[in-house]
Amino acid sequence: MKILDLEELARKVAQLKAEGRTVVQCHGVFDLLHIGHIRHFDQARRMGDVLVVTVTPDRFVDKGPHRPAFTETLRAEAVASLQSVDYVALNRWPTAENTLRLIRPNIFVKGSEFRDIASDMTGKIVKEARIVKEIGARLEFTDDIVFSSTNLINRYLSNLPAENQEYLRLMRQRVSSNTILKVLDKMASLRVLVIGDTILDEYQYCEPMGKSNKDPALTALYHSCDLFAGGALAVANHVAGFADEVHIVSVLGENDSHETFIRAQLLPNVKPHFAYQPGAPTLIKRRFVDGYSFNKLFELYIMDDSGLPGDLDRELCAKVGDYLEDYDVIIMADYGHGTVSDAMVRTVCDGKGFLAVNTQANSGNRGFHTITRYPRADYVCIAEHEIRLEMRRRNGPIQPMMSDLANALGANQFVVTRGRKGCLVLNREGNFVAVPAFAQTVVDRVGAGDSFFAVTSLAAALREPNEIIGFLGNVAGCLSVGILGNKKPIDKISMRKTIVSLTK
Repeated sequence: MKILDLEELARKVAQLKAEGRTVVQCHGVFDLLHIGHIRHFDQARRMGDVLVVTVTPDRFVDKGPHRPAFTETLRAEAVASLQSVDYVALNRWPTAENTLRLIRPNIFVKGSEFRDIASDMTGKIVKEARIVKEIGARLEFTDDIVFSSTNLINRYLSNLPAENQEYLRLMRQRVSSNTILKVLDKMASLRVLVIGDTILDEYQYCEPMGKSNKDPALTALYHSCDLFAGGALAVANHVAGFADEVHIVSVLGENDSHETFIRAQLLPNVKPHFAYQPGAPTLIKRRFVDGYSFNKLFELYIMDDSGLPGDLDRELCAKVGDYLEDYDVIIMADYGHGTVSDAMVRTVCDGKGFLAVNTQANSGNRGFHTITRYPRADYVCIAEHEIRLEMRRRNGPIQPMMSDLANALGANQFVVTRGRKGCLVLNREGNFVAVPAFAQTVVDRVGAGDSFFAVTSLAAALREPNEIIGFLGNVAGCLSVGILGNKKPIDKISMRKTIVSLTK
């Protein structure tokens, strides 16, 4: 039997080494077994007496929204079918580091594409090399023709819809992956000020039990609870994954502020400035969620959205006015819950910095909160239902509405997000670009708009073209919907991997 569990493989390797055999280990995803893999294994096998291969399990494959194309079981079976491979096991961890410590081969072999360790954007090769040295093994590289599983899967086995595949095929002809990746690198130099509502997203996981015997009410059995930093906090964390210097201005409740938790959730390069609303709690959106499907059963707002009293609001506006000249980009994450007063809107709109605005229409502001409360904006990002609410047009094409609003606000770029339909981007010259959505698996849509807005605000501030802005936003949204709530922010490495996966 070639396929073993990891502990069985470790025992087998120890036995083989005790017999004086030289054990060689390869590790990877091997999503589409091709001639490059076969030659890699053949060369590795010739370096020793026994070849063992560890395979990355499905849950840790981070090569894009449509990967892996083949399940871990099928990938392991395919590798085991090769004559050059003696034993195969599924890994238990995201990387090979712990696996190397457990298996302890004599030689660890990587492909020639990993020979330039400095070009590894994940840093995994450096870590693996350190572990190889720690266990007294040797790191070697094969040297043969290199094929890309991602490239082959994108062209022949992609599970994306046909229209998405066609869009990506045409985009590859217009824009290279290196061009897009350089945009992410340029974001690091931006100094960013985020202003907006602090929201704590609380998830109460439960199991619906049925209808109450005495009342027409749903009953549920409580299981557990999570608390996430959402709203402007989430936007600041997303931005901090790309820009080195980030400052957030927001309002907490004087009562039940949760400030210790909030500060602990912010990334190290996010500098907070909080004002405190007297007699109010920090806003919590408490969601009761089915613990199996993650479907939301009921939502409760703990909120006082009256905002800061006049003297405190004037003080906060003055502080923001002092900050404006120090930052390249001002991001208004305005959810209509009281942090951003009319005076604050005037303060930021009177400033000269690049202004990116998102005004969210939600059940907490009941449609009283729309984008035209801002007299100007350089970049606007709102959802389709929000622009239809603003223009009071339930039906009809979106493009004329976008043009009218962009002209009224003086926006250089205007984006409307459309959920599973992707997004529509308009620039100052009146050109529209439609970019499809890339998500295949949706765990939770909460927070997807925040990550989209954060990443596209930075791209718009860099004056990037429509297509790159929309593409980066949909990649960020694709990553976000695979995460429960705002459990973790989007990071540069995940973005880079997904970009490469889609554009190869």
